[in-house]
Amino acid sequence: MIGKRTVKKRMRNAMILSVTALFLLIIRIAYLQFIEGGMLQNRAYIQQTSDRSVNPKRGTIYDATGQKVLAVSSTVQTITVNPTTIENKEKVAQKLSEIFELDYETTLKKVSKRSSIETIAKKVDNAKANELRLWLAENNITQGINIDEDTKRYYPFNNLASQIIGFCGSDNQGLVGIEAKYEEVLKGTKGSISKITDATGSQISDTAEEYNDPINGDDIVLTIDATLQGIAEKHLKEACIDNKCTDGGNIIMMNPQTGEILALAGYPDFNLNDPFAVDESLPKDEQSAQMQALWRNKAISDTYEPGSTFKLVTTSSALQEGITTPDKEGEFCCVGYIEVAGVKMKCWRYYRPHGSESLRQALMNSCNPVFIGLGQKLGVHTYYSYLRKFGFFNTTGIDLPGEASSIFLKEEKVGPVELGTIAFGQRFEVTPIQMATMLSTIANKGVYIKPHVVKRIISSSEKDENGNPKVTEIEPTTGEQVISEETAKNVLSMMQTVVAEGTGKNAGVEGFNIGGKTGTSEDGVNTGKYVTSFLGVAPIEDPQVVLLVTLYNPTGEGGHQGGGVAAPVAGKIFKEVLDYLEIPKNETDEKQS
Repeated sequence: MIGKRTVKKRMRNAMILSVTALFLLIIRIAYLQFIEGGMLQNRAYIQQTSDRSVNPKRGTIYDATGQKVLAVSSTVQTITVNPTTIENKEKVAQKLSEIFELDYETTLKKVSKRSSIETIAKKVDNAKANELRLWLAENNITQGINIDEDTKRYYPFNNLASQIIGFCGSDNQGLVGIEAKYEEVLKGTKGSISKITDATGSQISDTAEEYNDPINGDDIVLTIDATLQGIAEKHLKEACIDNKCTDGGNIIMMNPQTGEILALAGYPDFNLNDPFAVDESLPKDEQSAQMQALWRNKAISDTYEPGSTFKLVTTSSALQEGITTPDKEGEFCCVGYIEVAGVKMKCWRYYRPHGSESLRQALMNSCNPVFIGLGQKLGVHTYYSYLRKFGFFNTTGIDLPGEASSIFLKEEKVGPVELGTIAFGQRFEVTPIQMATMLSTIANKGVYIKPHVVKRIISSSEKDENGNPKVTEIEPTTGEQVISEETAKNVLSMMQTVVAEGTGKNAGVEGFNIGGKTGTSEDGVNTGKYVTSFLGVAPIEDPQVVLLVTLYNPTGEGGHQGGGVAAPVAGKIFKEVLDYLEIPKNETDEKQS
């Protein structure tokens, strides 16, 4: 017989165990409620709901006028299925594969998966979507197949400004150009469609879908004028074909007073609506290389040796330092060469030397020895300080992806010969956009001006005090006073003489005062290839347009000299551009002509 003490002891132990279990249970409940409650609630929501995302409408891209649409999103459809709620899977897979021209076996696998959502087709036009809707109605299929609104990027002008605008991938994400650089501005915020489901994934009766509106992307207005861009692209293509430029070319048109890029053309270009089109007969790696080359904006991403156009930097620096003046007769004498540190450095016209010259005449003749001598007088340290002020040791910061920087010898490694070659534009590399920015700085009364391609951003969601879409204007960005206004005026005056009487004659336009400088350089060392260019500005009295024409390896009958190949292209462009901008002709010139 069990004693009373034993019974009491057992009862006490049972109570202790019960209280302990109850205490642990309360702790567990409290932990689940207060510590993991949010997470568990979220898991339950995920299990009980089926979500589909709704893509926002990507922001529209306009040209500088705000009237011409360069990139726009049109409405299309996305087709998805909920496999767990589809009854006749073979029949559904067969019809889906027929309508959207898909592989039947692949479609059947998606329709048969044990998942809540599978994507069948994206970017479907309305005609195909309506065909599916009609079939669903005829077969009394009310669940399991979703037709949701989506957007597709479209470029109305096909190839126009292709390397600036860029394009989007299948998921509407920007991959190249403005589309990539301004992805966060253009893309918007996704919305969603949610519905309550049971354990099988079927929608619970008497419950409605919850629709969360997407927020559309903001619109962008570029500084690029579609008309000016068309002019630049037309003449660039003609020049590259006529002169057999094996490596293409580019043109930059810039407003020196605001830094706005009015046009930026590259050749060859590509169709923005079919950016992956290549020669399919090529091996895969060559196809990829061809696409990358077409997408590449060489004016921003590639460097080149500028040649004699760089003499404008030497001229500006020497004038600013008081080493020389524009019109002192007989200040220089070209004998066909100049000797530097025991090395004879030739003039391009060494066989018939230029003889006695002023600085104006030396620039007009593009006489190498004069500028080599000015470089020696400036010295490495002073010369490099001007390179720094003109922005050649940094990228310009233009709002396009993939900008490259220049390639110069380090200052401490530059000797007399190296300085001489730099002073007339050889044995270093810069980008075309750096050169256009340099001349824009001179044309902007000597004040550094930063280039940009976006003029304004128009919000899709924010309003101003008047209830209109909020507009953010991109203001011009200026830097330091690189050279004085007087020096800048003198350089422009000498550039006018280059076009009026010197190597840039072919860039002249009747009735307008145009300044310029021609350039010819080797594309690499001992490659047998050349780069020919013309850097110009108009009108001289009130600069509105800086123009850089760069042609890579012209092999046609016209040769490869800047004055004979690039300058005529610039002249044709200036004529059309100045007329389009309604810049009045010089009355004196008109009377004389």
